[in-house]
Amino acid sequence: MSRAPDAPTGVLAPLLLLAALSGIAPLSMDLYLPALPVVGEDLGSGQSTIQLTLTATAIGLAVGQLVAGPLSDRFGRRGPLLLGLGVYALSTLLSAFAPSVWLLLSTRTLEGMAGAAGIVIARAIVRDQYSGIEAARVFALLASVSTAAPVLAPLLGGQLLRITPWRGLFVVLCLIGVALLLACLARMPETLPPQRRAVGGLRTTVAATRELLGRRLFAGFVLAQGFGFGALFTYISSSSFTLQDGYGLSAQQFSLIFAGNGIGIMLAAQLSRTLVGRWGPRRLLVAGLSVQLAGSAVLVGAALADAGLPVVLPVLCLVVAATGWIMPNATALAMGGAASSAGTASALLGVTQFAVGGLIAPLAGLGEGGSLLPMVVVMTGSSAVGLLAATALAGRTPSPRVPEPAADPAPLVRDPAAPGPEAADAGTRATTGRPAGPPSA
Repeated sequence: MSRAPDAPTGVLAPLLLLAALSGIAPLSMDLYLPALPVVGEDLGSGQSTIQLTLTATAIGLAVGQLVAGPLSDRFGRRGPLLLGLGVYALSTLLSAFAPSVWLLLSTRTLEGMAGAAGIVIARAIVRDQYSGIEAARVFALLASVSTAAPVLAPLLGGQLLRITPWRGLFVVLCLIGVALLLACLARMPETLPPQRRAVGGLRTTVAATRELLGRRLFAGFVLAQGFGFGALFTYISSSSFTLQDGYGLSAQQFSLIFAGNGIGIMLAAQLSRTLVGRWGPRRLLVAGLSVQLAGSAVLVGAALADAGLPVVLPVLCLVVAATGWIMPNATALAMGGAASSAGTASALLGVTQFAVGGLIAPLAGLGEGGSLLPMVVVMTGSSAVGLLAATALAGRTPSPRVPEPAADPAPLVRDPAAPGPEAADAGTRATTGRPAGPPSA
């Protein structure tokens, strides 16, 4: 099994807890998606302004990752993670009592910044423990499990709206934040020992950031993931208006459709875990972006032809499901050579992802309210840029072989789908052309 150098011998944090931390972002945004029209009516704001509450969360997630990632490289993973979860719980409680849309924008931004710690540090913890194809499998596992958040969140949100006003949804998020904080206090060990931590201050962080961004491969995979997510985030922020206002669905019907598309992401991510050893993460990434682009273009044609839901929904599900191939493989490829600055690399992935999503998603709200066309046009453009980055910027440079540790201690918690040593050796021969073994000095 491919593990990172000098991996700590303590118990690896449970994969389900890491997946839950990775699910903070979709949970924060998706739980109240069915309530967006109601929030707008209650606070006296239009669709574009209410959509900014999603954008505010995304921008907060982007900025917060820039802070939490380097901090975790310097001070370890556990401390910044616990601090972020505590502030997240407090900010969601403040959102529940926001009297105006502008105060809600402020608390949602803080919520995103605090929740970013869970996302960025979960990725860094995986990189502390795994490398190579095994890291790609673990990232895919986390993606498949963490997508339970967007699958269940709209369903839960739609049902909660039957018994509580929209403000009660933020109380639920607060309770989830407290539960994650307690779980991490009890079960999350430190995975970055002091001897492997970064030294220095802001200058060191800036230097590490410049070094990472100067790598053509890293920049290409980061942009591919960012614009692939941009298409998904456009769907997340606009689909409630498109399907409810444009096609007349109820909040509960929308929740079921949204959940079905989330299940598509889960299945695609699980399939990625199975195929990555044979195809490699780069081919799966390009395939996912290609499906996303082709499906979005078909939806543009469907919108121009005024097609109904029987045509739109299956294609939309395929486009959304493609994210299950894009996100874990772009993450594994980008972080493969960033062992010495995993937190910073994870932060750059996250800030690009949510900055792109937060900036382009509101463009879909500038068109006619409830119309399908603005949403799918933005999705098509975003996926096209992502595919261009993966093929033109990163696609012409051979992926470097991820170094293997000299010693390979058996993990105390192991991905149950991971192959044994013989299968790992076969996978290495298939992807590198030579048998697995310790690197040369």
